[in-house]
Amino acid sequence: LQYMSGFGNEHVSEDPRCPGALPEGQNNPQVCPYGLYAEQLSGSAFTCPRPTNKRSWLYRILPSVCHKPFKPLEEGHLTHNWDEVEPDPNQLRWKPFEIPKAPQNKLDFVSGLYTLCGAGEPRGRNGIAVHIFVCNTSMLNRCLYNSDGDFLIVPQQGKLLITTEFGKMLVEPNEICVIQQGMRFSVEVFGETRGYILEVYGAHFELPDLGPIGANGLANPRDFLVPVAWYEDRQVPGGYTVISKYQGKLFAAQQVRKPW
Repeated sequence: LQYMSGFGNEHVSEDPRCPGALPEGQNNPQVCPYGLYAEQLSGSAFTCPRPTNKRSWLYRILPSVCHKPFKPLEEGHLTHNWDEVEPDPNQLRWKPFEIPKAPQNKLDFVSGLYTLCGAGEPRGRNGIAVHIFVCNTSMLNRCLYNSDGDFLIVPQQGKLLITTEFGKMLVEPNEICVIQQGMRFSVEVFGETRGYILEVYGAHFELPDLGPIGANGLANPRDFLVPVAWYEDRQVPGGYTVISKYQGKLFAAQQVRKPW
């Protein structure tokens, strides 16, 4: 897979199958090349200062709002209500979550999500949550986006092929990836897979200051990679499912084509 490098950089990319797809000199022309629809994905307030203003422009085959109404989805084991958890002052540790054997018990990335701990809550836009994911099958004709915050995904066993609205990423153990708030993504696995997720509400991940480590310590911005543009113009006869994580709960909606 191809990538561009740089943490927090301004990146530009278009699929070579559609040369000239990006508008020149502006982001939102009245008529986009190839009849595409311009959409902005905002990661910050519209009027916040330039250094903290986060936004991305995408040019879609169909607008992202072309789907049926969302309905509650009873799947996974997510929570954000810490008041429902009994406090325990003892030292605790967790055994590895067992990965069910396929095909008897198929779990994909969404159905295999478990919340371990956290603080704060997404409605107040302040706090974190820690999740585990275990899965043995890929997400088929469905994707997930997180309205509550950013996901930092750390695979521990097995590699992940993640398709996003911005392109594809292959993430292996000893690597991390970040899926930011509102970005749709689907996870393909290649066998029994397990890992960790750190979710942050109301803020985005930043590189820490080097401090006494000095100029040559820790990772550099150039060490972080972002995917290049990729699209799939394909309708799904049986319908495509878009899953939204909103205020700690899951909702699902149907649409006729893939969102990439």
